[in-house]
Amino acid sequence: MDANEIMVIAMFLSFIALLFTGIPVAWVLGGIGIIFAFIGQFSDTYFDTITGLDYTTLGLVVNRLWKIMDNWILVALPMFIFMGIMLDKSGVAEKLMHSMQELFGRVRGGLAVTVTAIGIILAASTGIIGASVVLLAVMSLPSMTKQGYAMPLALGTIASAGTLGILIPPSIMLVIMADQLGLSVGDLFMGAVFPGLMLGAMYIVYILIYGLVKPEAAPVPVDAKPVDLTIVLNVLKAVLPTVLLIFVVLGSIFGGFATPTEASGVGALGATLLAIYNRKFNFTVLKEVMGGTLNTTAYIFAIFIGATCFALVLRELGGDELIESFLTGLPFGPYGIIFFILGVIFLLGFFLDWIEITLIILPLLAPVISALGLEINGYGVVDNPQLVWFVMLVAMTLQTSFLTPPVGFALFYLKGVCPPNVKLTDIYKGVIPFIALQLVALLILVFWPQLVLWLPANAYG
Repeated sequence: MDANEIMVIAMFLSFIALLFTGIPVAWVLGGIGIIFAFIGQFSDTYFDTITGLDYTTLGLVVNRLWKIMDNWILVALPMFIFMGIMLDKSGVAEKLMHSMQELFGRVRGGLAVTVTAIGIILAASTGIIGASVVLLAVMSLPSMTKQGYAMPLALGTIASAGTLGILIPPSIMLVIMADQLGLSVGDLFMGAVFPGLMLGAMYIVYILIYGLVKPEAAPVPVDAKPVDLTIVLNVLKAVLPTVLLIFVVLGSIFGGFATPTEASGVGALGATLLAIYNRKFNFTVLKEVMGGTLNTTAYIFAIFIGATCFALVLRELGGDELIESFLTGLPFGPYGIIFFILGVIFLLGFFLDWIEITLIILPLLAPVISALGLEINGYGVVDNPQLVWFVMLVAMTLQTSFLTPPVGFALFYLKGVCPPNVKLTDIYKGVIPFIALQLVALLILVFWPQLVLWLPANAYG
């Protein structure tokens, strides 16, 4: 092992160690990049041990950042974030909860099914995980507790349903993945439709089966009303505006009528109009939404800057070649290597946020997947179908990172709005079955890439 390889390993170990100090991730990434650039300069000058790296490497960061800021695709990020936060303030979710609770009221586990269904709708309209988890918890947990739901089922349902927005388009994670790998945002959005809906459907089936096996854990309320035409019309009235907005945003992208950037602006305007329609819009709400958009966007782009510095130094040290040679040298075969990579990403999800994994790890893995020679044919309309399929596998794996301790952010979002008697261990117990379902869904995508690639391959006829 030469000095460059030791430096690469030291960079990764330093990053992991500093994560536990509480220093912001963006500062950790950028700081490590700068420190190791100067270490490389010192070693090359006095010991001639490290090649290809000196402090002038950091000057290239400016050019990389300019390319990031000049990328129109990334303009969609603040627009989709604005859309999600505005919909959170618009009162749409409250209407959905009230109407759909009546629709599924006589079904065992119906309230949990309602939470999951609303989670799917919120995922396709907001994509803001923290807002979705908190909103679902505030609206549904008191009712679930009052009806006598088992606490693990209630907590697990809320946490898992609230995280669907990271996968179901318009997902800001998919926008960032497309930018990092040079893929079409539209292809990734279309590729995520069936996997996202499949995962939501698996949650609902699990809840219904759980209710049949353990009826005491998901009781039917004694005052549940029979479903009639009035209830159905109320559901349609509550769902239709949000579904229409989703159709306009995603339909314009899928149909080729608008770019993701243009569609994100339409979505932001549509969310604002929904807030006005529901009489939830005022200057205070606008100020809160703009402030939340600014904070979230700044957080993401700060990590962009830090990750750019980190990745540049890592590549100058030969980190990408080291990782590629290590993975391609494994005696597992192409699918064995993919399973190994997904296993590593799953474990990294216990400690890292999806943004760090997407910005640092994913670009290093793309050349490895391209070199595996996987035979995924019949999708000529899709640019680089192997990579689109792999990105969706990574996205499904990262879905688990929100639920796995100790850094599962959805768990802490949920704990923050739970009653004091609810312990973090109760939430852990509740999410375990849903993590298992996510892994089953991941296996389905591995062996049936058609679920990912059929829609983007056939959307244009």
